[in-house]
Amino acid sequence: MTTSGVTTARHAVVVGGGIAGVTAALQLADAGVRVTLVEGRPRLGGLAFSFTRDELTVDNGQHVYLRCCTAYRWFLDRVDGAALAPVQDRLDVPVLDVGRDRPRVGRLSRNTLPVPLHLAGGLATYPHLSLAEKASVGRAALALKALDPADPALDGIDFATWLGRHGQTPRAVEALWDLVCVATLNVRAAHASMGLAAMVFKTGLLSERGAADIGWARVPLGELHDTLARKALDAAGVRTELRTRVTSVARTDDGRWSVDVPGERIEADTVILAVPQRETHALLPDGALDHPSRLLDIGTSPILNVHVVYDRKVLRRPFFAAIGTPVQWVFDRTDASGLKEGQYVALSQSAVTDEIDLPVADLRARYLPELKRLLPAARNAEVRDFFVTRERTATFAPTPGVGRLRPEARTRAPGLFLAGAWTATGWPATMEGAVRSGFSAAGAALSELGRVHRHPLREAA
Repeated sequence: MTTSGVTTARHAVVVGGGIAGVTAALQLADAGVRVTLVEGRPRLGGLAFSFTRDELTVDNGQHVYLRCCTAYRWFLDRVDGAALAPVQDRLDVPVLDVGRDRPRVGRLSRNTLPVPLHLAGGLATYPHLSLAEKASVGRAALALKALDPADPALDGIDFATWLGRHGQTPRAVEALWDLVCVATLNVRAAHASMGLAAMVFKTGLLSERGAADIGWARVPLGELHDTLARKALDAAGVRTELRTRVTSVARTDDGRWSVDVPGERIEADTVILAVPQRETHALLPDGALDHPSRLLDIGTSPILNVHVVYDRKVLRRPFFAAIGTPVQWVFDRTDASGLKEGQYVALSQSAVTDEIDLPVADLRARYLPELKRLLPAARNAEVRDFFVTRERTATFAPTPGVGRLRPEARTRAPGLFLAGAWTATGWPATMEGAVRSGFSAAGAALSELGRVHRHPLREAA
């Protein structure tokens, strides 16, 4: 692979083919910049990908988004995949409590009334909280609505402390606040930055009545983030190089950039590093950030995914959440996987630091009995396959104080920019945050190149 330096041709190199990198590459190409995208893996999509196992197509983990995730919805539209990952008509989350003799089903749902009344009906009939707890939740929600998530003071405290100050019982935390917190932040309230927690609840539940409606892929993630993304990149004229790992990034004598890969050198006017924080730290030239070591202080949080194939249908809902059990969220992935007989369910287990390295046999002994408690039809079903996928560094850890560690898209080095959900997007480590980081990096790069940048979200507004 060779790209010679022609100083009159604006050329950008994007390092990393995850959702952030693909977004940045598309934005640059749409603005008329020549783009080379370099990815070390044999596929695009970063940590939201698929693989094959026998006759199944398996997602490494279950990824969902909300109607308020306008940037990721732009991404789906841009790669022509919106119809493959639709949003439910109205928020409806079945929540099973197995802390009783038999599972009891409640629902987190909304109606068509204005905010915050859109949640009042669902909260009133939610069986997992007492009347006093429901009233207390309502008061805490109104207090959250008044907060500014960008207030630096909120980043310095944990969400559980704030909830305690606002009268939330341990039961309310388990049955509501942590149910959402774990799924969106990948930590429990006790370890979550209050600023990020406020952002999630205020944006998702208290901004617009449909903001928390849930969307998810009805096809394998690889079809969206790899196949369709590659097609969109090709159509935009982006040169995509897979299985190509960058070894160094450096300024050239003429003020441009060189990006080295084994045996090759790519010259560019601008470079976007869209890789995880530790890989970014290793590639940063001296002086690019005031405090580069802060990147290494951004922790990570794991996600474990448990995959079970039964010989028959055991789950009649597309998904549900659970309390009173180690099981967190369960999804039906039968159709998306291509399974022809039986049913394939996937458990998404966030923030499970104590389980991420357990042997498969231990996880099987832990989760199959729990599924029998939750799903009566599973008690007589045969387990045809059981396997796990582990993402030990699935997300950055949104712990108190993380806000001051997350860098902006611009660096001190002209022509060098950063992207990734771990950068200063204001969002937690979600697909939405990844796309927004791509917007920021591409916008900053185009501004420096003297190109007009039409921000997709502002255009839509």
